[in-house]
Amino acid sequence: MNQWDTYQWKFPHGDHPCVVISPQARVVNPAIATVNILGCSTQRAARPARENEVVLDTADGMDWETLTRCDLIYLAPKAELVRHRGSVTSERRRVLGSKIIRLFGFWMS
Repeated sequence: MNQWDTYQWKFPHGDHPCVVISPQARVVNPAIATVNILGCSTQRAARPARENEVVLDTADGMDWETLTRCDLIYLAPKAELVRHRGSVTSERRRVLGSKIIRLFGFWMS
């Protein structure tokens, strides 16, 4: 498991793809049982991404164009992440990261 890998996880609202966003040091530390993830839709994106979303696709491990929410971060047990799907491309890592920074107000003016 690595930061930016995509997996499947059973969210409280159902089974969906997800993106691991925890720092690599947390991801590989066997003493830490959880990682931070972003949730993705299971349905094909039928509309453009909203301000809080990014579209991922097959290059990122999704089955098709998929909306990924960037305004809600879940904490998931590593052991529950199943079906490694792939890894988010470098280009979309930058898009996801900058969107998270902007949405949560992490940048300094």
